[in-house]
Amino acid sequence: MKSNFGRVLVVTGFVVATLAIAPSASAQETDRTRMDIYGFAMLDMGYQTKQNDPDWFDVVRPTKLPVFEDQFGGDGHTYAGVRQSRFGVKTWTPTSKGEIKTIFEFELFGVGPDAGQTTFRLRHAWGEFGHWGAGQSWSPFMDPDVFPNSIEYWGPSGMVFFRNVQVRWMPLQGENEVYVALERPGASGDPGVISGTPGVTLTGRFPAPDLSGHYRRNQDWGHFQIGGILRKMEWDDLDPAAPDLSGSATGWGVNASANFKFNKDVLKLQVVVGEGIANYMNDATADVGAVTGPDIGEALPLVGVVAFYDRTWSEKWTSTFGYSMIDLDNSNGQTADAFKKGQYALANLLYYPVKNLMWGGEVQWGKRENFDDNGTTLDNFLNVVPVDSFDDLRIQFSVRYNFSKTLGGAS
Repeated sequence: MKSNFGRVLVVTGFVVATLAIAPSASAQETDRTRMDIYGFAMLDMGYQTKQNDPDWFDVVRPTKLPVFEDQFGGDGHTYAGVRQSRFGVKTWTPTSKGEIKTIFEFELFGVGPDAGQTTFRLRHAWGEFGHWGAGQSWSPFMDPDVFPNSIEYWGPSGMVFFRNVQVRWMPLQGENEVYVALERPGASGDPGVISGTPGVTLTGRFPAPDLSGHYRRNQDWGHFQIGGILRKMEWDDLDPAAPDLSGSATGWGVNASANFKFNKDVLKLQVVVGEGIANYMNDATADVGAVTGPDIGEALPLVGVVAFYDRTWSEKWTSTFGYSMIDLDNSNGQTADAFKKGQYALANLLYYPVKNLMWGGEVQWGKRENFDDNGTTLDNFLNVVPVDSFDDLRIQFSVRYNFSKTLGGAS
């Protein structure tokens, strides 16, 4: 094979000839693939009036605020980083049966064992064909369009926000949208006072995938979405001695969200209620909390609220302001320092001097409230008492340089 035109060399005795062969259908389809390469380089620099977990120095997360005075040292920190910077590739490949869509996207914001680091982190690894999709992407339980036009990276604490590994069925797309997915299960638990009981060794188990879905109605005025999730969580007692502390809990949630457009402005709203769904929230802790009694664990109920307004002043100036909250009902076996309520608010003014360039400033506020068990002393070497609440105020300045390039797509 000599080239894309398929010129084949044929030798018969002393005669040499070439035959022109038309490209195969698969080759034509590949040649017509369209690829978008996109992303941005971004600087965040700011001043924090108080303190938080240093692994989360450049974001506002109420769960990472102190549970007792000066837990992370003194107040007042200047921070800077480029961890929001992002790179992505999207493709669209036509076939005789329809279009194949893919997205591969990562950023530099380390989490988990890489918390606090500037390192590669996968966001999306996703493909779609017809009514089916598979890989890692937004959970159908969430509405990504509720996220405000802010420069603070982490986002509203009371928002459902989770990119999960899943297989998704999309029977309706367009004006009316119906998605159903089986998602990778997982959960977090707070052992509370149970953790201090000698001989107690528990391990989590997930016998079935999480079932999620949503219905969405898209209109000229904006959209409305209602999502739901159902999940099963179990834990096994590894100690063969009596009593058997194994158990289970069922998680469920309902998430209602909407965008309302007013010319170029957008009002973004969300309310979520459920039990044992903290794993899907943008900033929360445990799905299951310890209980003192016959059952040693229960799914923790929660309520989350998001209300933000994106304002466009002109072609070069925008603002965003709003508030978010998450409130958990703690179980009676959680300790005094357990997270109960998180609040989050911000306001900004952003400037776009030319296409693909943005800079601006933002005022950010977060507050953590603890499950205060009448001032019970924390079980650690400091022998301290947790505070009822702790808040933080920040001022941040950011610069973002966007880039994008489309390749291919020729018929």
